[in-house]
Amino acid sequence: MRPKLPTLPIVPTAPAAWLTALAAPVALMIAAVSPQLWIIAPIAALAFIALIVIDGLLAGGVKDWGVIAPKDTEVGQDTKLTVFSRFASRSAKGAQAALEFDPRLAPGGRATIAVQPSPEVGLYEGTTNLQPERRGTATITRAWLRWNGPLGLGSRQQERELDEAIRIWPDLSPVRSRELQTFLRDAQFGQIARRIRGEGTQFEALSEYESGMDRRRIDWKASARHVSLYARENESERNNQIVFAFDCGQAMCEPVDGLPRIDRAVSAALTAAYVALKGGDRVSLFGFAQKPDLITPFVGDARAFHRLQSAAAGLDYHAAEPNFTLALATLTAKLKRRSLIVLFSDFTDPTAAEMMVESIGRLVDRHLVLFVTISDTELEEFIEQDPGDLDTLARSVTADALARQRALVLERLRQLGVDVIEAPWEKIGYRLIDRYFEIKGSEAIG
Repeated sequence: MRPKLPTLPIVPTAPAAWLTALAAPVALMIAAVSPQLWIIAPIAALAFIALIVIDGLLAGGVKDWGVIAPKDTEVGQDTKLTVFSRFASRSAKGAQAALEFDPRLAPGGRATIAVQPSPEVGLYEGTTNLQPERRGTATITRAWLRWNGPLGLGSRQQERELDEAIRIWPDLSPVRSRELQTFLRDAQFGQIARRIRGEGTQFEALSEYESGMDRRRIDWKASARHVSLYARENESERNNQIVFAFDCGQAMCEPVDGLPRIDRAVSAALTAAYVALKGGDRVSLFGFAQKPDLITPFVGDARAFHRLQSAAAGLDYHAAEPNFTLALATLTAKLKRRSLIVLFSDFTDPTAAEMMVESIGRLVDRHLVLFVTISDTELEEFIEQDPGDLDTLARSVTADALARQRALVLERLRQLGVDVIEAPWEKIGYRLIDRYFEIKGSEAIG
């Protein structure tokens, strides 16, 4: 934290300014009605100025103050900033703080905080909760503290330059959620283990048939030898290669429910990646726009999950259209064996979508491709609106045309053999995990 700047001279508060403005017409009326009493106006003005100065002096100085900010946070999550102060005079009141920071933390890059007495004697505190809208490193650059005298007419202000950096990471709240942790615990020790273990094609062992098992897995020859029903248990293949590829272009930077689509995609991908690592597979991240921006080595241990999180935090936002041809050709050259490629993307321009489809089509021969896109709820709302006027009707027709083009592109991908997931952003992660288990159980990757 840099040294604080000198305290500013006493200045009038907003109530003092309003009182001055209200007194001006009164002074004019006195001068108009009784010109000989004109001396009252300057005397009253000097007295009021003296009152402001005295009030400001009673406000006193400030012994210490500063800003407390976390070193790390996650996009879309509450981030608490605290301003604290200790005033030299007990007469100080009405304290307020203002902060200037990177717009990644909040729109406009500014926040005003009321500083109130805390339970600790002599300490004043104020907090604000911000929700970062983009990943990266955000800095708090400047802070102001203003406090008033006992009458609220004179105030003093101090300014301080700051260099507080907050690293904004991808949102991992789905990974930490109780539902997912319970799911993973059951997957390792409970019924889901039987699901992962039982749907593969590699024979592992025989076990006594129990109610609820798939009857198609009964081994009739072994059952005849043992004079009891036995079922085959197959083991799903492990050590599969899974690549989560992110289109970081213009369409993916558009917001959905307050956050860019790319951040919604990163959160869903990291959740699925965590599950895949727990399942014994290897995961890599790939990001691109006009050119490939990120490609990580494959990670095969859940204890190294933080590497994926750090890499995902470096995915940048681009205002240009992505170059699918260059990006997917680069990815194909990097992969030496058949892999599951999970591609997060979106599109609005039919021409760009055509190039995307052609590029993805080249991947299908060598790899298993899963295309994931966030459904456009705004288009659906426009389509469902009642056509009460011409503007609404035109908007509904345009939205319907765009939705039809979108459906056509997704159908073309399916015809090429590409799996497609289209769902609201809050359901993408769980839909992706379900599809991962289906693919893993069917031995479609290796």
